[in-house]
Amino acid sequence: MEITFTNHQIQTPDNPTIPYIEGDGIGPEIWTAAKQVMDAAVRKAYNGKRHIEWKEVLAGEKAFNQTGTWLPNDTLKAFQTYRIGIKGPLTTPIGGGIRSLNVALRQTLDLFVCLRPVRWFKGVPAPVKHPENVKMVIFRENTEDIYAGIEFELGKPETDIFRHFLTDEMGISKVRFPESSAFGVKPISKDGSERLVRSAIHYAITNHLPSVTLVHKGNIMKYTEGAFKNWGYQIAANEFGDAVFCWPTYLEIKKRDGKRAADEAFENAKTQGKIIIKDVITDAFLQESLLHPEDHSVIATMNLNGDYISDQLAACVGGIGIAPGANINYDSGHAIFEATHGTAPDIAGTGKANPSSLLLSGVMMLDYLGWTEAGKLIENALEALMAEGKMTADLYSQTEHATLLTTPAYADAMLAKIESAF
Repeated sequence: MEITFTNHQIQTPDNPTIPYIEGDGIGPEIWTAAKQVMDAAVRKAYNGKRHIEWKEVLAGEKAFNQTGTWLPNDTLKAFQTYRIGIKGPLTTPIGGGIRSLNVALRQTLDLFVCLRPVRWFKGVPAPVKHPENVKMVIFRENTEDIYAGIEFELGKPETDIFRHFLTDEMGISKVRFPESSAFGVKPISKDGSERLVRSAIHYAITNHLPSVTLVHKGNIMKYTEGAFKNWGYQIAANEFGDAVFCWPTYLEIKKRDGKRAADEAFENAKTQGKIIIKDVITDAFLQESLLHPEDHSVIATMNLNGDYISDQLAACVGGIGIAPGANINYDSGHAIFEATHGTAPDIAGTGKANPSSLLLSGVMMLDYLGWTEAGKLIENALEALMAEGKMTADLYSQTEHATLLTTPAYADAMLAKIESAF
């Protein structure tokens, strides 16, 4: 049955149809493991009264080999029709055409939020002293910025046209070597920025999180990233009112009444449970996230910054092998949950693949469906395995006194934990 979406709420039948792409490289292995675990968790949580009707759709190498195209229209139609989907890692096509299958899916379905929660699991090796303090949720804008794919290659006729437009029509003289330059365009829109920040604030309020940090490089890119910051503050003040306390308000009070009054207003806002809306320059945030990660909870940022930040924070808690992700349109309800790592063809078929990223993305999907009990069973089982030092090869190689599990053995251990849960 189809999942419906009314008044910004998902309505999930007891047997929803969910399209999946198993993925390339290690994709089939981690998908097999993840599917087994998700099915077991749903069965256990709801005493067999609910189940997922899985529907395979094609993308990537498997699609190309079977249909001659990397991303068939039937796949896009399935995600549009059934609203929710999940996917393994996909190969980036070689040559022209689609630059990235992941980007194509996000842009075609207008999945404007790349949602990346980051947390540490006890027992997982991490390079920072206190990985337990790294607990953030990244809202990365998913359709604009450099990833819009507006680029002009050196030597192409259209590049000459673009260069002449810049120099002759716009009077731009800041390109150091114009004759040997390629060009890229960075679109940042008011509409795109507002819907991203709006979703981040709604998430913070719904999940009782203390702050939303707007991360940007607006000190240099004033009319794109600087505008993102300004639009973010405007949407917070105009639409959320007394539910938030924006940092510019602190600065206004400080200028008018002094630092003590501003500090008092800030502390009162926190005591009242208001969401603190603040901003940090990107390079400063990369430092703060290592030195004081506990100061940030929800991160709202643009596409390129979000890409860097997501992987850096994942590394702080053990790597992208245990980092989940989702691409969501909170206005239409469409969402695709995904493993955040690559296809790792060098270990495909060896039993070394870690299914945790896809599993935790499955937890996000179950939570999105409203099946939080099933998601919690998976999360608890994974946390228990990590605490016991039972790991796949990627984490085992970094951990003393651990037990090495193959991908199927890892899935079996997860299943045992779920079946034994009360």
